[in-house]
Amino acid sequence: MSEQDKLTSLTESFHKANVLCFGDIMLDRFVYGTVDRISPEAPIPVLSVEREANMVGGAGNVVRNVAALGGSPSLSTVIGDDSAGASIKKLLQDDKVATTNIITAKNRETAIKTRYLSGNHQLLRADRETLTNIDSATIKKIITTAKKAMKSCGSVVISDYGKGVLVPDVIEGIIDAAKASGKPVIIDPKGRDYWRYQGADLVTPNKAELAEAVGHTLHVESDIVDAAKSLVVQYDLGAVLVTRSHEGMTLVTAEGAVTHLPAEAREVFDVTGAGDTVVAAIATTLASGANMVDAATIANICAGIVVGKMGTAACYAADLSASIHHQSLSEAESKVLGLDQLRTRVRHWQSSGKKVGFTNGCFDLLHPGHISLLKQSRKACDCLIVGLNSDSSVRGLKGDDRPVQNEIARATIIASLADVAAVVLFSEDTPIKLIKALKPDVLIKGADYTIEQVVGADVVQGYGGKVVLANLKDGHSTTNTISKMGK
Repeated sequence: MSEQDKLTSLTESFHKANVLCFGDIMLDRFVYGTVDRISPEAPIPVLSVEREANMVGGAGNVVRNVAALGGSPSLSTVIGDDSAGASIKKLLQDDKVATTNIITAKNRETAIKTRYLSGNHQLLRADRETLTNIDSATIKKIITTAKKAMKSCGSVVISDYGKGVLVPDVIEGIIDAAKASGKPVIIDPKGRDYWRYQGADLVTPNKAELAEAVGHTLHVESDIVDAAKSLVVQYDLGAVLVTRSHEGMTLVTAEGAVTHLPAEAREVFDVTGAGDTVVAAIATTLASGANMVDAATIANICAGIVVGKMGTAACYAADLSASIHHQSLSEAESKVLGLDQLRTRVRHWQSSGKKVGFTNGCFDLLHPGHISLLKQSRKACDCLIVGLNSDSSVRGLKGDDRPVQNEIARATIIASLADVAAVVLFSEDTPIKLIKALKPDVLIKGADYTIEQVVGADVVQGYGGKVVLANLKDGHSTTNTISKMGK
């Protein structure tokens, strides 16, 4: 099954996903208008208001995203006895989110975040909220709700915005109830005190939040991986997914596997609520029976969609499906990769459990012998990489009258074949540098070589890889073809 088919199959099962969410909720209010002048009272813009819109934020945006993806979400949270709380309930009901577990507290004010915008630019945000912790009676109600609701859910989200609902006793009670029921817990964290998240299956800090949690600046990719690993060990976590803005995401599991996912967004308009989309997508995918890497892959695509929208956006199932198909087309058009790009892709394939194969050649004037070699190579692996000799390399091996087709033409033709996952050019006489850098699981070469003669065989076998010799079709060669053409 191709990557596109696998991801598509997962999205089609989202209707079976029941996601239970706990956390702080708020009303996101957007005031839109235009700015044509500066105030005479102070050096600030004057916004001429044209319209207003309300959306649910915080944990409310998580369940909204679950519903948009086709899942069935339920929410346990605390609101105030006020008009903002009533608006939140109405908005959730409109999005087909169950509100029966929402607790109304008379001593709290429903949080409101008001954003003032002109065009695509946010001018100001004004917050009204209660930051005191919920009382003991409310804590007991939430934990009781958690224990009852675990039976019918497939995954659990804890969306922590530090507004007083998710006190340590509540988080501990939810995690204990989820573990007792065998349900994965995904946490969108807040602050640096991760002891309260101990035992969770996944936490999703962004780069800044991760730095805060470990208490030092993160400069390079290895710093991020090391910091995530330290959280996994210290707090007994199943995995850490670090969201890295334009740098994509990095997933680090308790088993030590590291998966880097490149950013999907082509243009960023607004990052508001993107973290909510990530945890919603992961929870929905896990509740559908997927593994953590596939869940992170889908979350990464969803995040790329919502940051291309304005406001507290949601990723809808149709958006995701279209993006998966577009991604597949884009990958087919960009199979010709540089070594650094290809190394990242190979790490992703291998961390997803796929076997990566490598073969190489000049492939000048493609003929049936080439096709047979590539088909046999593809059968020996899940993802086939073709190392293609550059023009200068071909001239060094074949003479000044070769290649017949330049490297761009040859790479384009090879990349268009369904059996080929990626093409990489090399200018040396042999591909040993590529083999050492990519570390393929399988190395394939024609049976006119012995295994001892295959360049890189000792390297691949040295780390436990396999060398395969493919049968060659007799009577087919580029030299013969050129000879028949009278050259």
